[in-house]
Amino acid sequence: MSDRIRWGILATGGIARSFAHDLSLLPGAELAAVGSRTLASAEAFAGEFGIARAHGSWEALAADPEVDVIYVATPHSHHHAAALTCLRAGKPLLVEKAFTLDLAQAQELVDTARERELFLMEAMWTRTIPAIRRIQELIADGAIGEVTQVTASFGLGMDFDPSHRLRNPELGGGALLDLGVYPIAFAQLFLGSPQHIRAWASLWPEGTDANTGIILGYDSGGVATLHCGVRGDSRAARIIGTGGRIELNHGFHSPTVFTLFRGGGPGEEFDLPLTGKGMVYEAEEVMSCLRAGKLESDLVPLSVTLDTMRILDAVREQIGVRY
Repeated sequence: MSDRIRWGILATGGIARSFAHDLSLLPGAELAAVGSRTLASAEAFAGEFGIARAHGSWEALAADPEVDVIYVATPHSHHHAAALTCLRAGKPLLVEKAFTLDLAQAQELVDTARERELFLMEAMWTRTIPAIRRIQELIADGAIGEVTQVTASFGLGMDFDPSHRLRNPELGGGALLDLGVYPIAFAQLFLGSPQHIRAWASLWPEGTDANTGIILGYDSGGVATLHCGVRGDSRAARIIGTGGRIELNHGFHSPTVFTLFRGGGPGEEFDLPLTGKGMVYEAEEVMSCLRAGKLESDLVPLSVTLDTMRILDAVREQIGVRY
């Protein structure tokens, strides 16, 4: 793989735009092509970002010989089909989260990538953000002792019409896959894979979750208390250890600022600004892996992605959400 990595983006929505913006800030990254289910949408996106080639189908983008890796930016209800199309065409992938609708779909993507020896990574940008990596370093150095508790809440504080995608079970709607994936991933970072999962939710009339609480238990004695929902703006998190705690007061999923409390001492604030919208770092990780010939990332390993889907499946089963 050369120093220049040629990217294709599959889909043209808001998150695709954010990713395209950040790619323009990353040395060695070239946004070479875009694909959509309609040529008009792809051409409009290409014109907006100065992209040389626009494709009117997923298959055409996947077959483009001038594309080294594809970012799948569709709604998560379409991740599985879009990613399979690209993998079968021989393309390495970065797939937006939630990775798929369920564990079975995720396992099929992982199996296909491994069979074909293709790179595959979930776009869990939280694991690549500088502030999060600094927190991991501090905890590894014993700054707060042994981690015993994680709390995290992701609430939008917005109202959605019954016709909105977030309320539509056919599109994987509800708070869980859009928002809940973040507190779950956050807990995994500092406590690992849980042995016990409990959940409760209030549902919209459409059968998707509007407000969900999750407790993850660990045989180590650790516990994670998590929340996702649309009835209140809340994006704070805490990591509590035997010798201190770390607090993230807003935007824990892509933080720039956090406060470390060692024992009973005063707080020490850390400020690590983001480049662009923060998606630079996941793209940079993909490019680093491709250049090194890796098939998966050490920062965002596929085993963790599969474990995330296992947890999401268990929560959905308990709260009674069906897609």
